[in-house]
Amino acid sequence: MGTSDYEFTRATRDDIPAIVQLQESNLRSNGGALSVRFSPEWFDKAIAEMPVVVARNGGHVVGYVASTPLTAQAHDPIIRAMLRAYPGSPGAYNYGPICVAHSHRHQGLAAAMVGRLRAQLPGREGLTFIRRDNASSLAFHGKMGMRQVAEFALNDVAYVVVAYPG
Repeated sequence: MGTSDYEFTRATRDDIPAIVQLQESNLRSNGGALSVRFSPEWFDKAIAEMPVVVARNGGHVVGYVASTPLTAQAHDPIIRAMLRAYPGSPGAYNYGPICVAHSHRHQGLAAAMVGRLRAQLPGREGLTFIRRDNASSLAFHGKMGMRQVAEFALNDVAYVVVAYPG
């Protein structure tokens, strides 16, 4: 299977239950790599404010990448720490999480979703943080041409800030 077997669209509110279910199965507490759990209300607001791109296979959501204004999560301690380490350029936004169902990995979905997200937000810098110990995510972001721009720690966990130019 390649990315041609998938449909990529902007998420709608109807996609939220599937996105939340996919997120849940990929949280660190469930053996995945996602560090933060977002509520259905968070996804509802994210979808209303900025693009959230989903990948579908057979009509089912099998991946997503979110984007939010930097101010949307500025109250969150981890986002505050990230922005202290690297505030981004004017108009920058936070992207992520990126999540792909385990059974659909290694098909190029994450890169395809990020590419579609970037196309919807031309000229704007995207940034996110990654746990320093998440080698696969760091490698993925490097292959996508994203650069490490800062590091920070929170609650004894080391993070890297990565960004792609607008």
